[in-house]
Amino acid sequence: MSSCSFTPAAFLLTLGLLGAADSARAQTQPSVPAAAQPIGLASDSLTLGATVQAVLDANPGIANLTELSNAASSRLAQTQSGFLPQVTGTATYTRIDPVVKLPFNGEVLQFAPNNNYDFHLTAQYLLLDFGKNAATVRVAESQVQTAQDNITVARRDLAFNAAQVYYNILFMRESIRVQNQQIASLQAHRNEMEKRVQGGVSTRFDVTTTDVRITQAQNTKLDLENQLRNQQVQLARLLHKPAQADIPVKGNLTYAPQTVDLAAEIAKATENRPEVKLARDAEKTAELQARLIEKSDLPTLGVGAQVGGKNGYILPDIDRIRFNTVGVVQLSVPIYDGGRNKKQRVEAAATSRAALARTQDTQEQIRADVRQAVNNMEFSQARLANAEQQVAQASDALTRAQGRYRYGVGQNLDVLDAETQLAQARLARAQAMYNYTLGQYQLRRATGEQIWQ
Repeated sequence: MSSCSFTPAAFLLTLGLLGAADSARAQTQPSVPAAAQPIGLASDSLTLGATVQAVLDANPGIANLTELSNAASSRLAQTQSGFLPQVTGTATYTRIDPVVKLPFNGEVLQFAPNNNYDFHLTAQYLLLDFGKNAATVRVAESQVQTAQDNITVARRDLAFNAAQVYYNILFMRESIRVQNQQIASLQAHRNEMEKRVQGGVSTRFDVTTTDVRITQAQNTKLDLENQLRNQQVQLARLLHKPAQADIPVKGNLTYAPQTVDLAAEIAKATENRPEVKLARDAEKTAELQARLIEKSDLPTLGVGAQVGGKNGYILPDIDRIRFNTVGVVQLSVPIYDGGRNKKQRVEAAATSRAALARTQDTQEQIRADVRQAVNNMEFSQARLANAEQQVAQASDALTRAQGRYRYGVGQNLDVLDAETQLAQARLARAQAMYNYTLGQYQLRRATGEQIWQ
């Protein structure tokens, strides 16, 4: 899950504090929002895909897991070397003092040289181990697969975090655009009231009241700008660019509905989620480890050969280095290990049962993740439809309030409240779009699909 604590619902509450709005007496009428440019941004450059890819490329955690996977592959190669012969070269010098010397026919016989030299090559080869080394290789192969699946999980989670921050930025920009619309509309209304004051048909109190609302709207805009900056800092952290807080992104908050088949999505998740693969990896590793333990108390049969040269063989020329060979066949049979193998089998069986239980729990969690993502999408879609209706109603209410005020049969407070209601409805629409879009990415994450396409 994302580490970001951003909650768009807080902004609806912030806007709600601007003032209580009267109930809208409206007929449905399409609204045409005014165009406004996002503030505080450099030239756009990062799309969603580019943002996610840049975050994946910059994150050292992925590099760490990649190196761990490389280490697991190296261990696999080490275990595979057990099928090959082992050749060792050895050179030894030994000085012995004193040595046995006996007088014989006026000479002194020395039975061992003082300086002993031994040079030889030794080759060893395991002929038969009843599958013990093959079982070790299979365990190492399973560990390599686990390391690779860990990379997949980390990349998926990091990509989702990047996508969430990306859409947080788009949502904040859309919220600021909505606030700019409200401020521009309030300022236009104030200008009209100034003319009415000069004409003697309105009081300065109405102008002052509108100024208060404009200031409140500007304060809300400052809060939104601060939240936008914080999201840009969060993106900079994901990109590991602490010296560059403002990371420009490209795009707009849009609504692209999709048809969802819950049963099909659950089946897809059960097949594709990397967590399921990790759980199955753990099951397989536990099973292979149990087989390896079963074979660890079986005998082994090996052969060896040694060729080289050493001195100290034949009197009286004991210092002469002579060629020599050695051949050996060795059978090793475990007889008693103090019950260690039996206890290892008990441990392996418990580990296997734990891995199986983990797989079952993971599958249940995955089904719950899919259902929650689908529920979020459905409710966000319903709230978006409701928000669209609210925008139309609030736009109509504002038009009517402005008309009534212009003809002297309405109050300025009605216009200000209608402005606030329209801003709230537009922000509710943006939030519903944000929630639905984020729900789509939550569903992709839940089913194991690629976060961006």
